[in-house]
Amino acid sequence: MAASNKEVIEMLTTAYNMELETVTNYLAASINLDGVRAEEIKKSLAADVTGELSHAQQLGNRIKQIGGAAPGSQKLKFTQTSLQPSSNSTDVVSVIKAVIEAEEAAIAHYKKIIKATDGEDYVTQDMAIKLLSDEEAHAVLFRGFLKEYTQS
Repeated sequence: MAASNKEVIEMLTTAYNMELETVTNYLAASINLDGVRAEEIKKSLAADVTGELSHAQQLGNRIKQIGGAAPGSQKLKFTQTSLQPSSNSTDVVSVIKAVIEAEEAAIAHYKKIIKATDGEDYVTQDMAIKLLSDEEAHAVLFRGFLKEYTQS
């Protein structure tokens, strides 16, 4: 059974919130990480900020198109505890693991939106499929980084 328009707006708003939180945390990590080994991760995260912000813009526009309103900062709730800046600015592995965790949460949420809109809201479903593809690509990239960092 397809979700109601209100439920779709709620799911899109959650995704919007997740994307903006990811932007904030990726930006912080891309600035705060130190060390030669961190440079590639910093560059990747800095580049991902633009992509994640674009996702939030797409979600906000879709929310508006289907009768909702993109929330402002006081309506957002951030929960990504694992992506918070560490006191150890050289702990690249923790950042990589936290990025994977955030990407996996986004993947799961976009799959939920895809199922909820199936057969009813093709525009939202198509957008969620495209965003899912981006998140899966990010997850694969960071899983590769993790392999490199954790091999003995």
